[in-house]
Amino acid sequence: MKIIIFTILFAPAFLFPQSENILKLENQVKQNPVEFRQTNPLQTTETFHKKSTGLAVLYSLLLPGMGELYADSYSSGKFFTVADGVLWGIYLGVNSSANWKRDKYQTFAVTNGGITKAGKTDKYFSIIGIYLNINDYNNQKALERDFSAMLDESKYYWNWQNNETRKQYRDTWSSSEQSFNDLKFIAGALIINRIASVINAVRLVSAYNKQKEKELSWNVSVGIKRSITLPTSLTLNFQTKF
Repeated sequence: MKIIIFTILFAPAFLFPQSENILKLENQVKQNPVEFRQTNPLQTTETFHKKSTGLAVLYSLLLPGMGELYADSYSSGKFFTVADGVLWGIYLGVNSSANWKRDKYQTFAVTNGGITKAGKTDKYFSIIGIYLNINDYNNQKALERDFSAMLDESKYYWNWQNNETRKQYRDTWSSSEQSFNDLKFIAGALIINRIASVINAVRLVSAYNKQKEKELSWNVSVGIKRSITLPTSLTLNFQTKF
């Protein structure tokens, strides 16, 4: 008897929640008789941005090889970078040597030619290596009737002890001038290296962009699929486009 009474009293408590669940389930079936999905997909898309030829040119002008690095092809760009470093090293070495030689011949002229360095031009240091003294130079210009080229003796005086001393000076001066001329060729090589790097970087950027345009673009979406009659499942969509 107690069991029957207990069942009568508490049966509604068990049946009422179950009836609510059944009603909810029926409503879900009416709305979607087959299945329903949780629409909160996770999407991942690969995007492609073209590389700029303008940036490649700028990078290569600043430092050869950097344009190639920008184009993801530093395997060829590294040679331009190495060449640039070597050329700059040579330039600095030759420039240092040329300046040292210039200081040497100017000091030699002060000691052995009696000149003063203040206010003297490169042309003056060239002239004094050709003539034994200022009188010989002015006399030659007078014979040529080039009086405007004559120099003021009080300001531009020089007088070598002998021709051997003058030739020694001339050799040192010529060596210095040759070094300064070499700097122009090295500077030209630096410019050519940059131009070559620019051309190569532009070519590589163009090839990179074309290659990426041909590559597969992809899209992945992930969602949760719930079915009334089946267990909850995970859906994966993979789309490709050429």
